[in-house]
Amino acid sequence: MRLGAFNDEPVEQAGELLSTCAPIPSWRAGILARRPYASVADLRETAVELAEGWTDQEVDAALAHHPRIGEKVSGDDAEAAASRREQGSLSEDEEARLAWIEANQEYEQRFDRIFLIRAKGRTPEEMMDQLRERLASSPEAENRVRREQLAEIALLRLDEAITD
Repeated sequence: MRLGAFNDEPVEQAGELLSTCAPIPSWRAGILARRPYASVADLRETAVELAEGWTDQEVDAALAHHPRIGEKVSGDDAEAAASRREQGSLSEDEEARLAWIEANQEYEQRFDRIFLIRAKGRTPEEMMDQLRERLASSPEAENRVRREQLAEIALLRLDEAITD
């Protein structure tokens, strides 16, 4: 979608597009409230600023339906399609899929939430290394990293969704 169209789009439709980037109501509402944007850079700057204020509860709620790395992504909505693109064929390799099931279980036992990482631009090995490294983090540090990862995902999706 072009920036001009995003600026003019009814709130409901523009909000749906933003929800596919990050389903966090405060972020979506903040971005919509500041329309119109003079440039995509201005929109992105606002998105970054608002993402910095996400709470752990907002991130947890946003990830409630997020697929685990290595899981087959179900659903046919825009968010599911984006997750499929970002994870690529990772879930098609049976050995890798089983390793991810085990690693995800270990992470979830440690932190009581799903592991989140920006998959786009990373190899499965890099993502697994990050998971293993993050297992040694404190819960507070891990919450910060999860917020940062969700923000990276949201910004990548926003960059793909809205152009000058």
